[in-house]
Amino acid sequence: MSLFLSNLEIQSINLWLSKIDYYRNSSKSQRANIAKTILQLKYKKIGNGRQRIVYDLNNGYVLKVALTPSGIQNGKTEFKIYNHCRVDLRKHLCPVKEVGHGWIIMKKMNIKVPNRIYQEKSPQLKNKFLAAGIKPRDMGNGNVRLSKKGKITVIDYGNFIMY
Repeated sequence: MSLFLSNLEIQSINLWLSKIDYYRNSSKSQRANIAKTILQLKYKKIGNGRQRIVYDLNNGYVLKVALTPSGIQNGKTEFKIYNHCRVDLRKHLCPVKEVGHGWIIMKKMNIKVPNRIYQEKSPQLKNKFLAAGIKPRDMGNGNVRLSKKGKITVIDYGNFIMY
């Protein structure tokens, strides 16, 4: 049961996930295109990485669907870190709204971080995560956005490691 997705959409995600291993040797773009075809979701695809494809739900949230077994783990990691990290760090993590097997719904964040601000502030933020027992892997400028309050916010922390 989901507050955001219909049962049919969840069935579609489960169908894709049942075929994930079959396409494991496909290139990143091939896998994303195949997933999009199988998923048949009504939402606009706004991007994909190696591990997941991202859709805009047109309600202020995004849906990330795994493209690989590692992508399934990325969603679990984001859920775990968001719900178990220190409160002062949570404001630097994109909010998780809902999670299911192989998918996660998070707040949509659009404001890109200017390079100057990223270079100035990201080392301090990385050190905050490390001090809290979280290794911030893959925290490049493409994986961060600015909150409405001007805070650097990590939108993809599926590769982080929480000790």
